[in-house]
Amino acid sequence: MTLQDRDRRALTMLAIAAPLVIGWYVFSSDEPQKAVVAPVDNIPAAEQRLNRLRQMAAAVPGKQDVLKQVSDELSIRERGLIQADTAAQAQAQLLQIIRKLGKAQTPPIDMRNSEIGSVKVFGERYGEVAVALSFESRIEQLVNLLSDITAQKEIIGVTDLRVGTAHPKEKTMPVRLTLSGLVRRELVPEKKGAL
Repeated sequence: MTLQDRDRRALTMLAIAAPLVIGWYVFSSDEPQKAVVAPVDNIPAAEQRLNRLRQMAAAVPGKQDVLKQVSDELSIRERGLIQADTAAQAQAQLLQIIRKLGKAQTPPIDMRNSEIGSVKVFGERYGEVAVALSFESRIEQLVNLLSDITAQKEIIGVTDLRVGTAHPKEKTMPVRLTLSGLVRRELVPEKKGAL
């Protein structure tokens, strides 16, 4: 096997370069390595930063107390939501509440027709279920019924009230009452195709 001219030159260069590279590596490693040092901050700036951090740390317990207080108040208020597993159950529960209130009137109000409304979004965290009822009552019965609705622990309210022409002989009037109640947002069905 014979070496060509080109191979001989490469071997010669390697023979010269190898000791130089090895010598440089050995002799340069004897020198101590210089560590990278972060720039030195001035003392007043560091003290200001420390004071800001202390103030922020001191404010944390106060903010936690406020958060706990607000969370407790929210949980108390959310007890008034209609508790149900589905929107249909919430609507049925709302219908049951208003019928119970109608039967409690003197004389009892006969809720003849009922319509189940749609379930809508109410704000960012809640949903709204609606029920409409038709009945005949005297004016004092209607006033007492509306008063009883506001006294309920559930968050319900009258969204629409229509009163027809009174019957002078019986002293009654036709009424159409629409009630809404608040529920958890999870009960509101998602609209398909909405962007």
